[in-house]
Amino acid sequence: MANMRAHRYAVSLTWSGNLGSGTSGYRDYSRSYEIGADGKPVIEGSADAAFRGDHSRWNPEELLVASLAACHKLSYLYLAAEAGIIVIAYTDRAEGVMEVGRDGAGRFKNVVLHPIVTVTAGSDVERARTLHKLAHEKCFIASSVNFPVECEPEIIVAG
Repeated sequence: MANMRAHRYAVSLTWSGNLGSGTSGYRDYSRSYEIGADGKPVIEGSADAAFRGDHSRWNPEELLVASLAACHKLSYLYLAAEAGIIVIAYTDRAEGVMEVGRDGAGRFKNVVLHPIVTVTAGSDVERARTLHKLAHEKCFIASSVNFPVECEPEIIVAG
């Protein structure tokens, strides 16, 4: 660990849900907030609709699943480029399962990534598939969570 480099990430979060009486009651405030970072567009967030949130805004659970999918993709594309595999399209339909107990405490049970990767003709399809395991091991976000992150890739050859 002596050779580790530290990277810092600063964001701001501003609650915008005071409807006039603050948190005077559970139903008396909105769960809306804005996430910001210098020089970037604001992300409008809320709680999940199941928790009295606004379904038109991003919720923390969606952002966590999106972070895992994005981190995996970035690691994968790097590895593919290094391996000489030319990826021309990449999509993912990631899904996470969160369980909430009767006491209101919850945690993610798992996240499953479903990347569909299109490679050029002549690419090593089996190598393209196995790179997902290494991408998972290199993903900073997946290495930081305490629940399983699985990957069920599909590789398509263009043409």
